[in-house]
Amino acid sequence: MKIETIKRVLRVMCLLLLAGSLSGCMYWIRAYQTYLQMGEFDRYFTVVSADEFTLQFKEPILYSKDFVSLSRLYASEDIPTPEGRRWRYWFRKVDANNKLIVPEIHFYSDLNFNKEGRLTAWSFSSLFLQIAPPKFLEVSLRSIGGAEIDKEKQQLRANSKLLAKISNDLPKKPAVLAQLGAPLEIKDEGDTELYMYHFLLETPHIEKGYEDRALNEVTIRFDKKTQELIGMSGRFAGLKVSIDYRNFLNDPSKESF
Repeated sequence: MKIETIKRVLRVMCLLLLAGSLSGCMYWIRAYQTYLQMGEFDRYFTVVSADEFTLQFKEPILYSKDFVSLSRLYASEDIPTPEGRRWRYWFRKVDANNKLIVPEIHFYSDLNFNKEGRLTAWSFSSLFLQIAPPKFLEVSLRSIGGAEIDKEKQQLRANSKLLAKISNDLPKKPAVLAQLGAPLEIKDEGDTELYMYHFLLETPHIEKGYEDRALNEVTIRFDKKTQELIGMSGRFAGLKVSIDYRNFLNDPSKESF
């Protein structure tokens, strides 16, 4: 038996033993099972990229209720479809006082569920792809399969040494700012600049004590010399994302921050 297979079996056994001592935490089991699927990405997932970026789940595990349990937030729209339901999360750009920017700048993320309530597809709209270019987003998703789990912070940290390398060009600052508009704040960090934006999730209900999760701080970094977008981080409906695009580039001169 291969070492990786042994490790996977042991992880599952430990998780099941842990779950036996918990109540109402089955969504963590399903989340972990989905994480294991990422280790065999092409077997369990398909990526479709056009105006939107969509991750399709070939053997879906997660339920719609799992996303509410994990994020404590509810979708902006809940729409019936022939296959099941579609949840759409609208994120709208706001100022320092959480007032909507006019003219409006927004993006959305869609979760599609089958009739059993299991997640079959996860999509991101075109504006989100301005800060998370499709090829880099795909490679970062593929890297989750080899990620280390930080139990205390409930985060996945990919091992940059195992990441696939690509040769795609990074977006330039003028093109990104043309879509996102002026930031709330700009920070000078030596060789890089950090631009910060706020996007407010439109939601009909937030569980008490989790109100702050509706406000999503998005930061993007540009290389001063090349004007390239080199990284982004943010929290979207409770999901924390941080990507350093230079980790995926073939150019060895690109150092990570």
